[in-house]
Amino acid sequence: MVSKDRRRRELARQKFARQQQRRNASVRRTKRRNLIVAGVVAVALAAGATAYASVTLIGGDRKGTTDDAAPAPSATADPCGRPAPGTPSKKTWPKEPAMTVDASASYTAELATTCGRITFTMDAAKAPHTVNSFAFLAGQGYFDHSRCHRLVDQRIYVLQCGDPKGTGEGTPGYTIPDENLKDPRLKGDVYPAGTVAMANRYDGTDPKTRNSGGSQFFLVYQDSPLPPNYTPFGRITGGMDVLKKIAAAGSRPDPATGNTAPNATVVLNGAVVRKS
Repeated sequence: MVSKDRRRRELARQKFARQQQRRNASVRRTKRRNLIVAGVVAVALAAGATAYASVTLIGGDRKGTTDDAAPAPSATADPCGRPAPGTPSKKTWPKEPAMTVDASASYTAELATTCGRITFTMDAAKAPHTVNSFAFLAGQGYFDHSRCHRLVDQRIYVLQCGDPKGTGEGTPGYTIPDENLKDPRLKGDVYPAGTVAMANRYDGTDPKTRNSGGSQFFLVYQDSPLPPNYTPFGRITGGMDVLKKIAAAGSRPDPATGNTAPNATVVLNGAVVRKS
């Protein structure tokens, strides 16, 4: 005859196994959701390509029971300062701005973030529409006071910014064409550390979702396997230590947006583009 204690232990073991199964299923769902994949101006991965997972999350997604509650995330010290006073832009435009950049000139962008300064050169010759749009938006103060809303720190290593809404859904109201997708630096479907590229809505199969970049861009702080679907238009020249600091603070799931938000408070206090 099975003792009551042994029966209780067996029931507890079975209950734990069920919880683990639910949590593992939740992790898989969250991985799929948090891929940098087709979404509204998200970094999309090509359908049928290797799955480049973002952060692995722990805990169930059922609510209302103590047994299935996800454990609270561990506290992480915020390495960044307070954002400058101001509110994110709400400006939009009906069409792509007129071309004003000089494709034969060099341009440098400087991002003043709450975590430190990040600078990068921009290639107007290979990505004129992208550089022209970025310079236009920076000049309009569009990036000012906007939060970098996504950090991916597993398998691919990027910080995504450029959305005043901070949700991944923000757009300047227009789209720009894909450019420079055959850049020789994108060898073996890898975006090397230091690359600055545009996010877009490409779903990997439908050509109608091509040429869908807007304002959102991502900064690659470590070599990242990605198909060449995202316009590379810049190279980081300063601030890799800032990106590493942001990455070291980790990320957390944002249930409201489906993003993995950086634990660090990364806000663009301002963005400036200079012709050099």
